[in-house]
Amino acid sequence: MKARVHVTLKNGVLDPQGAAVAHSLGALGFEGVNDVRQGKVIELDLAETDKAAAEASVKLMCDKLLANTVIENYSVEIL
Repeated sequence: MKARVHVTLKNGVLDPQGAAVAHSLGALGFEGVNDVRQGKVIELDLAETDKAAAEASVKLMCDKLLANTVIENYSVEIL
């Protein structure tokens, strides 16, 4: 079973990488981009066969390691 985790910064947390991308897009002539927020995607290949158990396990992984829950949000997708 595969899982995909999307990790993004919470609203209100500064995103210097996103700001740099937004600035670069403007410098390249892409107009109309008001804001960029950058995140990460983590893909996991799990031995688990039960979807609910897999989701619970991945959420625990996120809480303990994959996401800094003080400043980041995450969502889990079981594929």
